[in-house]
Amino acid sequence: MEQNTKIALITGASRGLGAALAEALAPTHHIIAVARTSGALEELDDRIQANGGSATLVPMDITDDGAMQHLCRSVYDRWGKIDLWVHTAIHGAPLGPASHLSQKDFDKSLTINTIATQRLISYVEPLLSAVEGGTAWFFDDTRMGERFFGSYGTSKGAQMALVKGWQAETEKTGPRVVISQPKPMPTGLRARFFPGENRTPLTSTHEEAQRLLADL
Repeated sequence: MEQNTKIALITGASRGLGAALAEALAPTHHIIAVARTSGALEELDDRIQANGGSATLVPMDITDDGAMQHLCRSVYDRWGKIDLWVHTAIHGAPLGPASHLSQKDFDKSLTINTIATQRLISYVEPLLSAVEGGTAWFFDDTRMGERFFGSYGTSKGAQMALVKGWQAETEKTGPRVVISQPKPMPTGLRARFFPGENRTPLTSTHEEAQRLLADL
């Protein structure tokens, strides 16, 4: 692989918007695809290779701090940089009233959606800063403050507060931090929140990936 190859790290790459963005970016980037599900990553790799792209598959939990440190060190040793970090990994806890939330689900939401994001920022920032135009890309959600979205909304809101702070801090120095607002898509996460919803009017993940990339 050429040294000047663009590298895209995608956390949460196995399905949904993360997988669609991985496929959309593969013609111009080598994809480092991180997710817990090996089978889904292998299927993604098959689709990427079928279209002439290449990927490095990393079946890993982003809450495994040591593993994520090792991954970022390995990326540095091999490529010395990351051109684009796309963070789509998310946990959608079951909905429920604030007074009856499962402590286990609430803690898991904070661990995946907030704490892991904070740690990843510290590990990935040096790799993004090693290249001109290095970009971190996050995705906002409007569910914060809605009824029954206590676990998801709290953890996602905290994530966005952290990311917006990082965005302000790096505005002049880099790396570039981008926050996008996707349209409703027929993802597994949405299906857990809205079972039985008519999914026909929703925007496909591949269509939305192309729209978002055009605005990146």
